[in-house]
Amino acid sequence: MSKLILKFKEAVLKEMPLEQDEMSIGRKPENDIPIDNQAVSGRHARIFKEGDGVFIEDLGSLNGTFLNGQKVSKAELYNGDVILIGIHTLEFIGEKTRETDKKAFAVRGRSMDETMVIDPHDQKKILAAADKDKPEVTGGFLVIEGSTEKREYELKERVTTIGKEDGAGIRLKGFFAPKVAALVNRRKEGYFITPSGGKAMKINGEEVNHRYDLKDGDIVEVANLKMQFYVKD
Repeated sequence: MSKLILKFKEAVLKEMPLEQDEMSIGRKPENDIPIDNQAVSGRHARIFKEGDGVFIEDLGSLNGTFLNGQKVSKAELYNGDVILIGIHTLEFIGEKTRETDKKAFAVRGRSMDETMVIDPHDQKKILAAADKDKPEVTGGFLVIEGSTEKREYELKERVTTIGKEDGAGIRLKGFFAPKVAALVNRRKEGYFITPSGGKAMKINGEEVNHRYDLKDGDIVEVANLKMQFYVKD
């Protein structure tokens, strides 16, 4: 029987067999899989059976649902897939694998009615080649708590300052807010954040006093701000 493993970081919180046709995920306690975290919407997503497959579907959540690092609205689940909801993960354990499900690798062939199936080994080569040419990563922050000028910040600059100073990309409010609390650097492969001058910073609830490579879904606390980092499709 298929099952889900709910984790926070590497800690396993719960294992749930998929005994029913649909399971809801969200912050509200009445969900089948409740996740008590502010980055999770009240009714965030659902997992349901359809035909011979199991699917994940986002229910219009604020911060999105991610499957193997990609934001999805609806997708079929395969053995070993990892779903990111806020800062928690759900690992799917099932019988179907992407390697044996040829439909997962189907692409258009020489005509509109013809389908060509790519061998899994060849697919890895194609993906690796495409990865070299993929565009620069674009991401941003969603403000969860704190007072700022906007609720969402897209990080387009090479360096974005978080602080009270006039030129800050994410400007802090409050008399005691630091002029520069942290710096966010953008590179082709992603973003990293560095606290400024010994200022306090937390990532996913843990204090960080050095450069940190941001990952999709990270919760960042700087000065009086609490934000979730995201990567755009």
